[in-house]
Amino acid sequence: MLGLCLGMAGVVWTRLPLEHFSLQWQHSVEKIRWEEDYRLESQGLRLVEARVRGTGAGMEIPDDAWYADGSWHYVPALAPIPVLSLGRSPQVADWQLCRDGECHELSHWLGPPQAEVELWPCTAN
Repeated sequence: MLGLCLGMAGVVWTRLPLEHFSLQWQHSVEKIRWEEDYRLESQGLRLVEARVRGTGAGMEIPDDAWYADGSWHYVPALAPIPVLSLGRSPQVADWQLCRDGECHELSHWLGPPQAEVELWPCTAN
């Protein structure tokens, strides 16, 4: 069974047994909420839908997006992402990882934000 590995340079810091999850964060400059839904596949993380609550610098909404429930929704046409890198810093709010309706900051599993972290599909224990 696939799970989600969190770590750096292929070194696993923690494994989460899941098949899909959402990442949520607040844009550090515009203070606007972003959400992305991922599905784990053997080739990588498949981004299946994204939502953003507004626009701003570097936050263009795609032409095919639709507005519902206070957010712009869109489905990116991307190949699976083998490894997703996330910058973490104590100066901005940490990323939230949500699964089964429950959200936790990455610090829940990894400690305070101090460095970049990578996410990739791996064998769950």
